[in-house]
Amino acid sequence: MIGQTFSHYTILEKLGAGGMGIVYRAEDIKLKRTVALKFLPKGLEAHEPERARFLQEAQAAAALNHPNICTIHDIAAEGDDQFIVMEYVDGVTLRSKIADGRLQIAGAVQFAIQISEALQEAHSKGIVHRDVKPENIMVNTKNQVKVMDFGLAKLKGSLKLTRTSSTVGTAAYMSPEQAQGLEVDHRTDIWSVGVVLFEMLTGRLPFRGVHEAALLYSIVHEEPQGLASVRADVPRSVATIIQKALQKECSRRCQTMKEMMSELKGAMVPTVETSKQEKSIVVLPFENLSPDPDQEYFSDGLTEEVISDLSAARSLRVISRSSAMTFKGTRTAIPEIARKLNVQYVLEGSVRKAGNNLRITAQLIDATSDVHLWAEKYSGTLDDVFDIQEKVSRAIVKALKLKLSAEEEHKMLLRPIEDLRAYECYLKANAETFKWTAEGSEQAIRYLKSALNLIGDNALLYSGIAWAYWNLVNIGVGHEECIASAEEYVQKALKIDPDCPKALALLGWIRFYGRLEEAVHYFREALSSNPDEHLALLGLATVYIWYLGKIPAAVPLCEKLEQIEPLDDASTLYKYVAMPFFDGRFEEAVKGSNRLFETSPQNPYVRLYHVLPLIFVGQYEKAFAVVDKTVEMMPDHVCAKLQVLLKHAIKGERTKIHEALTPFLKKTCERDPDYSEQIAAVLAVVGEKDEALQWLENAVNRDFLNYPFLNQHNPLFANLRADERFKNLMVRVKKEWEEFEV
Repeated sequence: MIGQTFSHYTILEKLGAGGMGIVYRAEDIKLKRTVALKFLPKGLEAHEPERARFLQEAQAAAALNHPNICTIHDIAAEGDDQFIVMEYVDGVTLRSKIADGRLQIAGAVQFAIQISEALQEAHSKGIVHRDVKPENIMVNTKNQVKVMDFGLAKLKGSLKLTRTSSTVGTAAYMSPEQAQGLEVDHRTDIWSVGVVLFEMLTGRLPFRGVHEAALLYSIVHEEPQGLASVRADVPRSVATIIQKALQKECSRRCQTMKEMMSELKGAMVPTVETSKQEKSIVVLPFENLSPDPDQEYFSDGLTEEVISDLSAARSLRVISRSSAMTFKGTRTAIPEIARKLNVQYVLEGSVRKAGNNLRITAQLIDATSDVHLWAEKYSGTLDDVFDIQEKVSRAIVKALKLKLSAEEEHKMLLRPIEDLRAYECYLKANAETFKWTAEGSEQAIRYLKSALNLIGDNALLYSGIAWAYWNLVNIGVGHEECIASAEEYVQKALKIDPDCPKALALLGWIRFYGRLEEAVHYFREALSSNPDEHLALLGLATVYIWYLGKIPAAVPLCEKLEQIEPLDDASTLYKYVAMPFFDGRFEEAVKGSNRLFETSPQNPYVRLYHVLPLIFVGQYEKAFAVVDKTVEMMPDHVCAKLQVLLKHAIKGERTKIHEALTPFLKKTCERDPDYSEQIAAVLAVVGEKDEALQWLENAVNRDFLNYPFLNQHNPLFANLRADERFKNLMVRVKKEWEEFEV
């Protein structure tokens, strides 16, 4: 066969053979591409049932279009030779990977997620694979799964090719109902995925027998081998998913592949549990006991500085400022705080500042036993504030018996601002920035520039100014001039300190719109400098969730965010709303957004991503009520304006949409790929196809490459999907999406 030409395909090499066919690598002479050709084995060409099954494989797979399913290009015949033309996958079978040894847990779960995504697509088209096994799963050089060999697939409504009492598939991966020759549905594939995942993790099968009859008996009547007895380090959450998949009664398994996918994604990273091996702490907001309530900025600043110092110790998990600040002014009991934040230790204290005099108290508590490990009072003047901060941090390190490296020691001793007047300006600027208002950001810039006038060039001050300018962009009141200013000041910061994590992360955000690969580079650089850098974690998670729809890659980032920011709106929004939303699990996103909305109704982004899932599941009246309240609360915020546009679109109010799309709003949304995509969806709903496609192309040009969401999940694009221009754009998006390295 090597060197022969069939139709316009020249055979290059044999790739493999099985009961259902022989596969060759070939060159498509017409289109100048490499393909795979699958021929019926010699002797079976004239066997009608085999020819029918061969044809059914082509029909089943050709009905599917998914990145994790091997694409069928054509079915052709030349003489007595009938063959399927399909995508050539440059890689190896999953069987080869398992043969090299059991897989890493995260890698195995990632593969199982991709297999599940492929099968969910098949099930949604009424197709059950019925022969899921490592030999039928390819893994390409980018670790992307391709499910193939739908030769035994059962099409809904199709004629059976085998008797009801006969078995089809490969014995080791058959479900009990399949092994008994009973009627099967999509839940037989769920069983098979459970077997494959078990084998990936352990290198062996959950059911065994000396011959096929014994193996089938074991599948039908015996319990699977305990996972823990074979591999003890597999997280309990993963073991539970496998146990559920291998239930004899199909009604006790996950009822859809989508449900199994969701559980797999949730188990990607084990839940953080406080243990004696992991030391963790929250620094509660220092209470302001000063006679002047305007000194609040100083106590908050001290809280942040101690958090920053302790974060230098890599062996200590330190809860971030935003989560710690949720307890400001509350009287929540220490054990309750520790439970909510999943920490072992709590630091609390107070600050009294009167003129130049300063008194600080601090105490460290083991929340698991409610025992005070250490307490101290410090008195002095403002000139002593840096020494006091250092003493507090040092005392905690000593009390917790932390061993610091030379680098960690250096970071803890750093004093980025030595001048007290400049330091006060910096603390006041922080307080203004955290108001998240245009006025606050502008006031912060004034404070920070005053500090620069006092001490000259300073990386921390330059980073603060850059962040304040960028905050104006986020709020929607700043455009190119603010972006340019943010870039200018962040570059000044990096010139002084090239490894400054906050500056690197901020540069990632500045390059976010239209230069996504650069943004990812800077986010990774920031995390290399500081693995807990909040802005970088958020940025990289945003890329993977919003702009690429590569949800599994975002899971560990969101888990990390949840570790250090357990009560922060963004951590909850990303993990429980955005991830399921952009993965097409809208009902799950609604549940997450309902919970978040109850606790953070004042957050404009929480409100926007409460409205979107509600609209996607058809809860229009509830969504409209939120929109109306948002407009009342924050009429000038871009999130409020986007919600109004969504409401007009659902109500078919085309004229009101164009009235609401003011030049200023257009300018704001044109530079933002996410907002551009939302404008495109709004216009698509009311049939403004030309303008919708222009906005969508702008979003794509600015690197909104979330192919699954655009091409499949987002229901608001239903009016565009038949349009050739949309299809052509999706071809481009798919290519760039597949090539983007995560």
